[in-house]
Amino acid sequence: MSFIEILRNNTLKMPERGFTFLEDGQVGAQGLRPGDSLNYKELDRRARAIASRLQDYKMVPGGERALLLYPPGLDFIAAFFGCLYAGVVAVPAYPPRRNRSIKRLESIVRDAQAKFSLTTASWEKNIKSRFLSSGIKGVEFLSTDTVGDNRGDEWSKPAVTDDTLAFLQYTSGSTGKPKGVMITHGNLVHNSSLIKQFFQHSPDSVAVSWLPPYHDMGLIGGIIAPVYIGNSTVLMSPVSFLQHPLRWLEAISHYKATTSGGPNFAYELCFNQVIAQPNKLQGLDLSSWELAFTGAEPVRAATLERFAATFGDCGFRKEAFYPCYGMAETTLIVSGDLKEADPVVKRVSSGALKENKVVPGHISDEDVQTFVGCGKTAPDQEIVIVNPDTFSPCSDSDIGEIWVKGKSVAVGYWEKPEQTKETFRGHLRGGDGSYLRTGDLGFLADGELFVTGRIKDLIIIRGRNHYPQDIELTVENSNPALLPNCCAAFAVEVLGEEQLGIAVEVKRTYLRKLDSESVINAIRTNVVKHHEVQPVAVLLLKTGSIPKTSSGKIQRHACKAGFIEGSMNVIAEWKENSETGNEEEKTENRETIRAQELAPLNLTRESSSIENWLIKHISRKVGISPESVDVNYPFASYGLDSMAAVRLSGELEDWLGCKIAPTLAYDYPTIASLANYLAKLTGKTSPTPNTQHPTPNTQHPPK
Repeated sequence: MSFIEILRNNTLKMPERGFTFLEDGQVGAQGLRPGDSLNYKELDRRARAIASRLQDYKMVPGGERALLLYPPGLDFIAAFFGCLYAGVVAVPAYPPRRNRSIKRLESIVRDAQAKFSLTTASWEKNIKSRFLSSGIKGVEFLSTDTVGDNRGDEWSKPAVTDDTLAFLQYTSGSTGKPKGVMITHGNLVHNSSLIKQFFQHSPDSVAVSWLPPYHDMGLIGGIIAPVYIGNSTVLMSPVSFLQHPLRWLEAISHYKATTSGGPNFAYELCFNQVIAQPNKLQGLDLSSWELAFTGAEPVRAATLERFAATFGDCGFRKEAFYPCYGMAETTLIVSGDLKEADPVVKRVSSGALKENKVVPGHISDEDVQTFVGCGKTAPDQEIVIVNPDTFSPCSDSDIGEIWVKGKSVAVGYWEKPEQTKETFRGHLRGGDGSYLRTGDLGFLADGELFVTGRIKDLIIIRGRNHYPQDIELTVENSNPALLPNCCAAFAVEVLGEEQLGIAVEVKRTYLRKLDSESVINAIRTNVVKHHEVQPVAVLLLKTGSIPKTSSGKIQRHACKAGFIEGSMNVIAEWKENSETGNEEEKTENRETIRAQELAPLNLTRESSSIENWLIKHISRKVGISPESVDVNYPFASYGLDSMAAVRLSGELEDWLGCKIAPTLAYDYPTIASLANYLAKLTGKTSPTPNTQHPTPNTQHPPK
């Protein structure tokens, strides 16, 4: 059975269940407008209409690719199922934003060789303009919100099998070489059945999701699986969540959700907001939350403990936590535990980990690392821990690469036969294949999967393993001049041997008074002390220059490439067998640029209260004096990434007492431009704090 039959059956069995979208992330009647709900009967009708329009182009099922360029919302869902109904290969991608680069989108368009782009009428003009300016040609646009529902009567069901390609899931990574994971209709059905089995969901379950619909967790977990199960789901935009993280929990409370979740950082954001605004706990009821899944990045035991302690009085139960493991290459989920089971925590000797061994550690031990289990595999698929050098299965006491076999494993990477063979065709020595080589390291204990790191990020020196995240933490704690979460440890080859390279950003406040020799010496000393390895090179970088992904993760491979090419924005460096030198003293151009960036702003002129608020906010966040903030410099020059920009809009919203678009800092990327816009918007010069709270009501998702 394909998702065409599954959704069509839902229109008969549970037509009024479906999706609710919170436009601004707020619950209550004031947060909903006509058209913000889409039940399964309406979704089927919209999907047939869009599919009929696509079938006008006489495309071969599973052949032609169509870009889906929508903001999060119900139009995206209708378009995705419209592609499935037409037999067209959907290519979900984030639509271009104002004042933001579209290089990644350009790469996806060219790699997928998409000839069609589906979007809404309000977005079409902007996307066409961006495509034209980027030299993207030959893409035909279809505004799906202008397609009449009566077109559904002309729809013809395509010939779809389990092997028919359903969509391409582009993974995060290099913008120049994107990888489109080929997901079939059979993959979608099988993985949805695993989610239903692992989560023990039923049509009576209610889910809440803020996860991006362009990525595997948001698309499969938040949209596809609910259709398979037939339950109701409440959705909000990721930026609405980032702007005010507790909107997520307010939605769970209001709609009595039973299931929701996200990466580890989402839980961190929530209890951090409560620390700043403890009054936000008032009226929050999380007692209905039965399953709080967490995955997509390392699950931290400390995070689970802090979140449970913070929200325990609101009815949240620690046993609701559900660590799991998965990736785009397996459609989504690979492993999970019993719904009612507590998370499994295992303490392992850090010293043994470096030898690829699993040796139990104790709480009293100083040399111990804690891992949270990610559950067990399903009966109809297989997880094997494999020695990546010999391709032989590991014993229970060894760490190796995680290999997976099952019907959820994707076909491969679009138009990349060599990478497909390397990743999706793993063969055990003396055994059969084919296994997916996940690239993740881990071990199994009583069937429970524990993930310890990434094999490609692993640094192996003199036969010992060094996890980069551990070294990076040591480096960041070596000197107060170094910026947290802005360090990369990577392996470099020197005279045929693997050595350690380190690149780390310096806080902006230390740039002009930096004692580079002292900082570098502290780094080298601490790394040797804690990890027994000597760095071959240490690079101190300008603030905001280290390569990161769109979600804020350090790109270690890009740092390594930048080191080899000599293209990183270096302030000072030390290399083995070379003198420690201050780069700013050697390069007048860098010194001039840095002086211009840090030149004090003459604040003798009259400034608006909004502008002054922004100056103080930026100076506090960055750790510089207000006089050093230039209102005409982009927010990005002060180290504000996309998440920080959205969080800025949330704090402004609280202060001004009015609604502000989460992405406003993209449209007005300087203090001056943003302050001028907000002054016109609000008509205020002396804003007062916002004391308004969402008004509860009894509205529920469609049932």
